[in-house]
Amino acid sequence: MTGPPLLVALLAGGRSSEHDVSLSSAAAVREGLQSAGHEVVWIEIGRDGVWRLEGQPLSVTPGGGLLGADVVFPALHGSFGEDGTVQGLLETLGVAYVGAGVAASAVCLDKVLFKQLMRALEVPQVDYVGVRAERFEHSREHALAEIMRLGLPVFVKPAHLGSSVGIVKVDSEEQLGDALAEAFAHDGLVIVEAMAAGVEVECGVLGVPGEQREDGLPAIASEPGEIVFAGEFYDFDAKYAVGGMELKIPARISPGAREQVRRLAVDAFLATGCEGLARVDFFVDGEVVLLNELNTMPGFTPTSVYAKLLEASGVAYPQLVDRLCRLALERQAQRRAYSY
Repeated sequence: MTGPPLLVALLAGGRSSEHDVSLSSAAAVREGLQSAGHEVVWIEIGRDGVWRLEGQPLSVTPGGGLLGADVVFPALHGSFGEDGTVQGLLETLGVAYVGAGVAASAVCLDKVLFKQLMRALEVPQVDYVGVRAERFEHSREHALAEIMRLGLPVFVKPAHLGSSVGIVKVDSEEQLGDALAEAFAHDGLVIVEAMAAGVEVECGVLGVPGEQREDGLPAIASEPGEIVFAGEFYDFDAKYAVGGMELKIPARISPGAREQVRRLAVDAFLATGCEGLARVDFFVDGEVVLLNELNTMPGFTPTSVYAKLLEASGVAYPQLVDRLCRLALERQAQRRAYSY
């Protein structure tokens, strides 16, 4: 621990289909925070959106903080938690919180908007097509033709979900309609991604406290890790079932590709305005490195990759969650110095 003990309000659950993943993440975060000497208040957000403290509905007041907590750790995934909505509420409460702010959270959870930003910055990435439900309903044939230009197979995903929820691999044109319908059941915006060659590689990014910055950059990249799984793609079961995947650290890629992964991870983190932490996912084929997506609140479950990447880079779990809370307090102090 790098400072006095903190009172941390831990947000768990949420309204999204990743509710159960969040509960598992939050349980691990609570253990890590307590190991670091902090006191934790567990606030569970139900699938109905109600915030509850010890089973009772919790009311909050703008400007009134949150239960006297020093900092909030929103261990939430997906919509209504990782998309800027909860971050906006925490801003109005005037409390420090872990992770990306409102704008960065919203941009990064929108997979299409994130890729459009990366394209504008000429970051090499997996080819894609974004499709809105209304457009597909009124211009079905045009949308299908645009998707088919990606070639087959493709992956159809809801644009605002994580944890591989709702993803379908499509091997034939006849499967596209059903795959899109399934994705639209989760989200009005769907992203269709081309199949990428090579191995899946993930890289953790962690903020650096201001007084420790030697090169001026507010974040560092972890040692990249390679995802090895038995199925056709890295689906929900591979991510969260025990033994569903193997993480190899360091990734079995060339030194040049490794440096590209680490550089692009930090570049994407900074370009989107992220703070605190992120996990950035890539496909690596020889010396070709393609960015896939960025997660502003990666899973913290026992099988999740982010904490393992940081541990392999010298940051133990209790130290990791402690640093994230300290970074949140540092950010709040910086913002309070401005006039609005």
